[in-house]
Amino acid sequence: MSEGYVHVEIVAAQSSKKAGAPCGDLFACDRTPATTNLVCADGIGSGVRARIAAQLCASRLLELLKLDFSLRRAFASVADTMQRNRDPQRPFAAFSVARVLNDGMATVLSYEAPPPILISRGHASSLPARPLELPGALAAESSCWLEPGDGLLLTSDGITQAGMGRAMPYGWQTEGVVRFVNHSLTGGAALSEIAACVHREALRLSPRAGDDATAVLAHCRRGQIVNLFTGPPAQKGSDYEVVRRFLQSDGIKVVCGGTTAALVARMLGRPVDVEQEAASLVAPPRYEIEGIDLVTEGAVTLNQVYNLLDEPLDRLIEDSGVTELCVLLQVADRVNIVLGGARNRAAGDIAFRQQGILDREQIVPLLAARLRAAGKLVVLERV
Repeated sequence: MSEGYVHVEIVAAQSSKKAGAPCGDLFACDRTPATTNLVCADGIGSGVRARIAAQLCASRLLELLKLDFSLRRAFASVADTMQRNRDPQRPFAAFSVARVLNDGMATVLSYEAPPPILISRGHASSLPARPLELPGALAAESSCWLEPGDGLLLTSDGITQAGMGRAMPYGWQTEGVVRFVNHSLTGGAALSEIAACVHREALRLSPRAGDDATAVLAHCRRGQIVNLFTGPPAQKGSDYEVVRRFLQSDGIKVVCGGTTAALVARMLGRPVDVEQEAASLVAPPRYEIEGIDLVTEGAVTLNQVYNLLDEPLDRLIEDSGVTELCVLLQVADRVNIVLGGARNRAAGDIAFRQQGILDREQIVPLLAARLRAAGKLVVLERV
């Protein structure tokens, strides 16, 4: 694992008020090279209407952040909309948004939502917050530093109000959740299990007349980086600089494509060896360059990887460059792709069209989209 990249993993547990009905809570995450943004939204009521309200809230907030709104400005805009929607006939949602920077700085803004819980060094505590000026509403801002092994727990009020009207007149409340988390950690629960433990306990406290309930944990750990270089640069004069940056990058290094392999080998002053006794009948043979973790053929390999990427790891038993690259991408947290723009003459071969093989300009964006859908940070650079 790379010592330089801290990955924010999102683990959640949730349930709807009525079995079989849509959950009125929603959590959503968006990653950029600099930040991880997490939203936990709780739509008013339950069922389809509540789900739509939560979806509208989370989608708008994340879209504003993608448009380079500051976190506070995006929060204020959505909170203002929610204030004007305080009507049972309009889509209203309480929500929290957490932003974690690459250096571990975390900020949480909450609107009518339970306060965040910080889990650091094996101990949980309610994160101190300062009120935000929002007339007629409960809004707050919290901040902290997160290191590998630390986490932030966001919940909907279906968690903090669990047990209300039974043994606890005001429900479980945040203080009760904190005590439970500390008890679970002392009892040996792993940080990654905390969201599920909290959710399970909330259901136990409210076995019948509960609510939509969500517990979502953002926890930091050392992340695995895979760097994939495919296709020579469009401008031949940039070959040296592109290869130099690729070789100096942290993490596992993969080269896809015979021409790209030749370019890297030339820059390294080392030969390219071809796998002589390939075990696979369908995957292209691998290459080998000293100092590079995996070297494969290009378009065919990338197309086969795309087709197999969702397969369980225990099914990828064939020994080939395709399965090896599949495994690397599945276990990666961050994938840096360097896509060269040089024209590949082989890509126009009618045999590729006949077999349904997409060239790298087509298959790489599709592969990146599938990796992002799996929750990975993908940084695609065209050179």
